[in-house]
Amino acid sequence: MTMEMKDSGSVVLTAYHPHSPARIPGVEQNFVQDIPPGHSPTSRKSLPRCRRINRMLSNESAAPPAFSRSNSQASMDSTSMEDFWCEVESIKESREDGSEEATLLEFKPADEGELEAEWLQDAGLSTLISGAEEEDGQALLSTLTRTQAAAVQKRYNTYTQTLRKKNKHTVRDVRDIFGTSDSSPTFETVPVSPVPSNGIQLPGQKPVWKSVSSNSCLDCGLDKGSSSITEELSYEVSFSESITVLPKPQEWPKNQRFKKEDSALPKFIVRKSRFGLTEVGDLSPEDMKKIRYLSLIELTAFYDALGVELKRNRSERVRGRENGLFGVPLTILLENDQKKVPGIKVPLIFQKLLLKLEETGLETEGILRVPGSASRVKNLHQELEAKFYEDTFDWDQVRNNDAAGLLKMFIRELPSPLFTVEYLPAFITLVEKISKIKLQLQALHLLIMLLPEANRDTAKAFLQFLKKVVANEGKNKMNLWNVSMIVAPNLFIYKGKRANQQEMQAATTTAHIVRLLIRYQDILWTVPSFLISQVRKMNEAAMNNSKRQLMFDKGVRKLLRRKTMERERPERSEGAVTFPPYLQTDIPEGVIRVYAPLHSKVSMAIQLNSQTKAKDILARFHCENSRGSSQNMRGQIQSLHEIGGNIGQHCLDPDAYMLDVYRANPQAEWVIKPKAS
Repeated sequence: MTMEMKDSGSVVLTAYHPHSPARIPGVEQNFVQDIPPGHSPTSRKSLPRCRRINRMLSNESAAPPAFSRSNSQASMDSTSMEDFWCEVESIKESREDGSEEATLLEFKPADEGELEAEWLQDAGLSTLISGAEEEDGQALLSTLTRTQAAAVQKRYNTYTQTLRKKNKHTVRDVRDIFGTSDSSPTFETVPVSPVPSNGIQLPGQKPVWKSVSSNSCLDCGLDKGSSSITEELSYEVSFSESITVLPKPQEWPKNQRFKKEDSALPKFIVRKSRFGLTEVGDLSPEDMKKIRYLSLIELTAFYDALGVELKRNRSERVRGRENGLFGVPLTILLENDQKKVPGIKVPLIFQKLLLKLEETGLETEGILRVPGSASRVKNLHQELEAKFYEDTFDWDQVRNNDAAGLLKMFIRELPSPLFTVEYLPAFITLVEKISKIKLQLQALHLLIMLLPEANRDTAKAFLQFLKKVVANEGKNKMNLWNVSMIVAPNLFIYKGKRANQQEMQAATTTAHIVRLLIRYQDILWTVPSFLISQVRKMNEAAMNNSKRQLMFDKGVRKLLRRKTMERERPERSEGAVTFPPYLQTDIPEGVIRVYAPLHSKVSMAIQLNSQTKAKDILARFHCENSRGSSQNMRGQIQSLHEIGGNIGQHCLDPDAYMLDVYRANPQAEWVIKPKAS
């Protein structure tokens, strides 16, 4: 006897077992046999669908399945998951009435070796596939830690072995690339001892502690009445290198249940070194691209160190609409919006929906959970498509629950999920296979660093809004777990054929992921300093390679000699700051010249000492220019930026100690200008 889960409303959870058979016979038989006699298919129809599904998964109606569950699959009590399945039902109904035109994402099994090839390309190592000796690839390889190097080596070995089996073109041996001589090659790697974000260990310096968790807005403590315990997160050493003891699979708790109380999550503090902290928007796009390469390599090494497989989806590219608001890829939507508002990073329609809810909906009881009218939402959807860009849409007519419905619809209708199809399995695995929340958070941190810029900025705006919803729990009755259960289906579900029990039980997994995203978002948007250290090393290696290449280029050498004889300066790289001639003089050691183009006093030489911070320099300029500042800079937040040298552009933390930053990058230029919003 078999049973198809038609009650799931043709909605499946993605990314758990994309290449496995659609059914697990042992699971389905166990599942069906344990349904009590009083719950026949006929009698079940009398219950709302979300409650029927939830009852199937509860301990009252179904015994634990035959397979061994991981800690994440130990479900909550049935009432705690009811909101999740009611939201699934609401999504199904909105699609049935035609208000959403959902696109089916088809996952294709990968040919042998294809996943490794895609991984190498995504990690910025396409040179290993093409055989070309590109400088960027060599610079990246030169910065890898021991565990990162092993992760690259493992994927490249698999790729080359596959090509040899297929009798494809000749491939380079891993020993030729990395200069090793035995059959088990190793990389020449960077030291793994704690280093500051510049990659240089300075004597006599100890990191200071700074809490950057969500504690300022949310209570991240343990259960009330228990002793206060704080977990420590370090950004100085790569996460994969910090794993010293691998827990044995049998030691992982088999029946651990998620605690839905918000206070069940621990507090975390982050080491704030003398270089301060860096957020994702503080680095140039070029350096953030390198952060993405390194994050993928580090994430893979991290999973390898834990003995966990890093699963990845392959999906056909889904074409979305090229104009309009809903169902348009984020990149295209932003391109269209930037014609209206240059520099915008989050789609205008998404910003407007968030603003509407923040202004009038944060205190609405059941906001996000209580659905709006399906017919009203459908009409508002059509009206927005027609009137939004003409600025003729009347936002006063939009009720709060309808605005929440439109917000969730926008996320669901994205042609590609907000957290990307490729790495949805990695999000699920980090909870299913990793038991400690600290390790889950580290994996989640790297996954956030992996997101494309448009996805990351949109996700950040969304999570900031969700944090405000939770902060108003006293009036809207939506705590952290309630919000997580409602949001999870909208982020991790796509339209498909059916959901088997194993996929449905992962509902608690996705809700827990959203809970971590909301609670620890201040940590997740901070770039780990060990990655910044590696970016600096990459840039230095690339510059050194360029210098060596120039030395062997006779034509360039002749050109340089001629320019020297003519006493002409070489052209500056694009984006660098050009100082007036009277400022282009040699500067003594320990003295920096800060340029402030928007101030009346545009330049100042500042002697640094061991206690000088970035905020001290900003205060000095503000004092000197308090009366004569340019009208353009009033009302703008000014920040000190490090530009050039071994970094593209870096907006400095006000608490950064400038002498340390200067020693890490003595060739940099220092500019005060508004921080990118």
